[in-house]
Amino acid sequence: MNKQKKTIVGLGIFLFMALGISATNPKEEPSKFKNLKVLSKNITEDQLEVVMYSFERQLGVTCAYCHVPTKNVVPERVDFASDEKKEKLIAREMLKMTLKLNKKYFNTSIDKKILTQPVIWCKTCHHGYPVPHLP
Repeated sequence: MNKQKKTIVGLGIFLFMALGISATNPKEEPSKFKNLKVLSKNITEDQLEVVMYSFERQLGVTCAYCHVPTKNVVPERVDFASDEKKEKLIAREMLKMTLKLNKKYFNTSIDKKILTQPVIWCKTCHHGYPVPHLP
């Protein structure tokens, strides 16, 4: 009888552990964002908004600075997936550059969701302007 109780308790503990592990590791959904090449494809909408909003503040621009308007859509919106504007392509290269600078010179590994505050970031050179600006 004692051995049977130990077996039941052991199985119960195992079951609760398995349920706990499965609850803490939800399956990742495929990215709903199109054309992310530097940022993580598994970034959440909230995380992406934080990153984009930081670009806006640090460069003194709006979304339309890097993103083209949608075609044949009323009211007009921006097409976030399009690479038609050179500003978006430049921004992508600048993002790669800042990630490398942070890693090489400050030993700060920034993940592609930009969850860690970078030492070198857009404001370091841009100071609130769309192009680098010396103070």
